[in-house]
Amino acid sequence: MTRTLFTGGTVASATGSLRADVLVIDETVAAVGDLSQLAATMDMDIVDVSGRLLLPGGVDVHTHLDSGLNGPRTADDFESGTIAAAAGGTTTLVDFAAQAPGLGLMDSLAAHADKARGKAVVDYGFHMCVSDLYDGAMADFADVVASGVTSFKVFMAYRGTLMLNDGQLFDVLRRAGSLGAQVCVHAENGDVIDRLAADLVASGTTGPRGHLLSRPPKTEVEAVHRAIAIADMASAPIYFVHVSTAGAVEAVAAARRNGGAVAAETCTHYLTLDPEMYDAPGFEGGKVVLTPPLRSEEHRNALWEGLGLGDLSVVSSDHCPYCLVDKERYGKDDFRQIPNGGPGVEHRLPVLYGQGVATGRLGIERFVELTATAPAKQFGLYPRKGVIAAGSDADLVVLNPNGEIRISADTQHQRIDYTPWEGWVLPGRITQVWSRGELIVEDGRYVGAPGRGRFLARSTVS
Repeated sequence: MTRTLFTGGTVASATGSLRADVLVIDETVAAVGDLSQLAATMDMDIVDVSGRLLLPGGVDVHTHLDSGLNGPRTADDFESGTIAAAAGGTTTLVDFAAQAPGLGLMDSLAAHADKARGKAVVDYGFHMCVSDLYDGAMADFADVVASGVTSFKVFMAYRGTLMLNDGQLFDVLRRAGSLGAQVCVHAENGDVIDRLAADLVASGTTGPRGHLLSRPPKTEVEAVHRAIAIADMASAPIYFVHVSTAGAVEAVAAARRNGGAVAAETCTHYLTLDPEMYDAPGFEGGKVVLTPPLRSEEHRNALWEGLGLGDLSVVSSDHCPYCLVDKERYGKDDFRQIPNGGPGVEHRLPVLYGQGVATGRLGIERFVELTATAPAKQFGLYPRKGVIAAGSDADLVVLNPNGEIRISADTQHQRIDYTPWEGWVLPGRITQVWSRGELIVEDGRYVGAPGRGRFLARSTVS
């Protein structure tokens, strides 16, 4: 039996913060409170975290590791991607398993699970992407859920590869809902986007800015409204990924006020990055060709407001890393061919802390809720994950609020040749990360065992 006592820190949760000690026995939190007398009565390791924040390990429910969902394979596999996650304070991932062409759901899920097994260094689960409703697919949903994968993803864009039509979306929502599973929706009007993109290329707009111009805010807003109505008709819950616009926030808020089982996330880059990045010299704008595109300040402000009011409940990374050299190779002559996606799993917590907590936009409790507690609750991982409490996994992040982080592609763990936050210096520095009672990151270095991550079978929604 291994005992570790964290002393002198401020334990932060979604409901409050307090000066407290945390006792960890083996992999689990055993007690939280004034435990100062314990050190004299039993043998244990003491970790002094005085002056530090003690946060629950981050839960990132939107990543694409070792994925060919958009054609080319993403740059991070489950080893490099989860090491990067750990370095940034994230100890749990829920990754998207793509439905491979010609394969059924269970075979696709098994193939993706094989990529993670023995390589992931933090705990992980999966969402199951649905892009082909073959004969028997609906029956296979029950097997997916029984395997502990209790959420699915569908796309309202990318016709011909990933997109489902409205009738199919209704079928997926209804079937998943009947099983107590959730459906994550990529909400964009794909057909309109395709037409706008074709017009832009025909008129000579072929560079990265065309990606922004072909996806105006209304292409997201319309799709969110439509999906909410379809989910209501299917009597099923719905979760919107990567919300980027003020209109989408308003639609989600209205549905929630009317009692709809509607939830939504946004991502770090939509909160912090400006679409002027598409105008960078040469092909530099290709770094931020991700979907949806970056939005203007009015939309960023609406996202921050939505987080504060509770209309948006999760901040994810949508980590989908493609090296810039590969983006340019595929799409230098036609923005439609640029692989959509960018890095972020390593910098989700540091950027949100620096731009949210340190600026006063978010309290530390809301930060914990958005990055750990709410995603764990949303996707059937709470209270094992997302909280520091007796009985929870001992996933702990030690953060020095008086420290700082300098973000650079030269020092990141993400296996990619850029970061969109290059050169940013932010307040707050993660000094240690513990996963299930094991120290896995110290001063930015991964020090844990290889392949130590475990698959997490998740519960269904009540």
